[in-house]
Amino acid sequence: MATLRSGVHLDEYIDDLQPDSEHQRRQQLAAEKSYEILDFVADVEQGVTEALQGDTLVGATAPSVFVGRSAYPDVSAGILSPVAGDADPAEFATSGEWYQQGLGIDNVLQYRTGLLNSRRAANVNVHDVWDGFVGTQREVAMADRPVDVEIGLSDAPTFDREEYTSPAANAPSGPNASAESAALGENPHVPRYVEKTLADDDWAAEGAMTYLYRRGLDVYQINRVLSVGALGQGHHRRLVPTRWSITAVDDTVGQYLRGTIRDAPSVDEVTVHVNEYMGNRYWVVLAPGRWEHELVEMKAPGSIWNPDPGGDLWMAAASEGYEGRTGYVDETAGAYYAARLGVLEHLSDIGRQAKALVLREVSDDYWAPVGVWQVRESVRNAFDGQPGEAETFHGAVAEISDHLPVSLAALRRKSDMVAGVQSALSEFA
Repeated sequence: MATLRSGVHLDEYIDDLQPDSEHQRRQQLAAEKSYEILDFVADVEQGVTEALQGDTLVGATAPSVFVGRSAYPDVSAGILSPVAGDADPAEFATSGEWYQQGLGIDNVLQYRTGLLNSRRAANVNVHDVWDGFVGTQREVAMADRPVDVEIGLSDAPTFDREEYTSPAANAPSGPNASAESAALGENPHVPRYVEKTLADDDWAAEGAMTYLYRRGLDVYQINRVLSVGALGQGHHRRLVPTRWSITAVDDTVGQYLRGTIRDAPSVDEVTVHVNEYMGNRYWVVLAPGRWEHELVEMKAPGSIWNPDPGGDLWMAAASEGYEGRTGYVDETAGAYYAARLGVLEHLSDIGRQAKALVLREVSDDYWAPVGVWQVRESVRNAFDGQPGEAETFHGAVAEISDHLPVSLAALRRKSDMVAGVQSALSEFA
C-alpha cells in the first residue's frame, strides 16, 4: 500500500506554479497547427490510394474499433486501421500512453485523422455473431495488440476537410468508407481473462468489467471489449456505441473502487493537487470526511464548447455523496466519470476515503476536442509529486479561487461542496 506524503503549504505551492506567459504564442501555434492537419490529410488520402487494390484494403493492421450511436439499435460498426505514415499501429489506439508521451492536440488529431473507419450497418444484437464483418470486428476488439485484416470496401473513403480546420464539439475522426466484408489475416491474441469472460455468458457485464480491471486490464481495453458485445449475460450481449461504453466502464470501475474505500479511514489532512494538460487545468482538493465527489467545469469563451470569444464563461457541475449517484450526469457528461475514476484510483491505492472536489478550467488553448481520456489521465496523474496543504477545505478553496476565472461567490453558487450542501446532506445518509 502506498503511503501518504507530506506536502508544502498551499500558498507556497501555488506560488511555485508557473504563470501562463506563453498563452498568445500557443494560440498562434494552435491556429497554424489546425491547418497543418490538412497537410496530414493529404498524406492520408495518398496512403488510402496506395493501400487499395481495387476495392480491397490490403496490408491493414487494425488497433481498434468504433461503434456509432445514430439510428440505434441499428448502428454503424467500424474497424479502424491506420492508412498514413509508418508509425506502429498500436500508437493509434487511444490509451494512457498518449499522456505519458506528452502528446499535444495536434498530435492526437493526426492519430485520429490517420485512422480509416471501414464500417457497415449492423443490428446491436450480436450474441452469436462471429462470422462476417461484425465477427471480425469483435475479434479485433478483444485482441490485446493490433490485428492484420483484409477489408473489402464498397465505396471510396470520404474526407471532411472542414472538420479538421474548424473542429466542433465532437472529436475529429479520419476518413470513412462503407465496407462489404472483412477477414482476419492472422489469429488475434486474446488475453485469457477476456476469453474467460467471453465464455461465461451467465456473468453480468458489471461483474465481468470489474474482474477484468482487477486482473490488470485498463479501462481502454475493457471499453473495446464491452463495445463489441463480448461481456455480460448471453441474451444481453449487444454492440454498445463507443461513446456510451467509455462512460459505462468508467462508471462501473468507479463504483467498484468506491466500494473498496467504503470502510477505509479518512485522509487526515487537506491536500491540493494540480495538473495542466492540453489547455486544461485541474485542481483536485482532498479533505477529511466520508466519500463525496464533485466536478465543477469552467469553460472559457473561445474554448471548444464555448466558442464565442466575446461570450461569458460557462460553468457546469455534478456531484455525489457517500452512497454514489442513481442517475446519469447531464451537465458534465462523461468527464464526471473520468475524473471520478482518477480520484478513486488514488484513494484506493492509499487505502483512504475523502471528500474530493475537482475543478476543471478549460482555456481557449483547448482548440479542438480530443475526448474524455485527457480528463481521466490528467486527474490520474495529478497525484504525482508533492501536493499543497491547507488547514481546512474551505480555506483551500478560498485560496485557489484567487487563481480561477470565476469569483468565490460564483463558485459557491454552482458547487454544492463549496456551498457546504453536500456535506450537510451526507450526515443523513
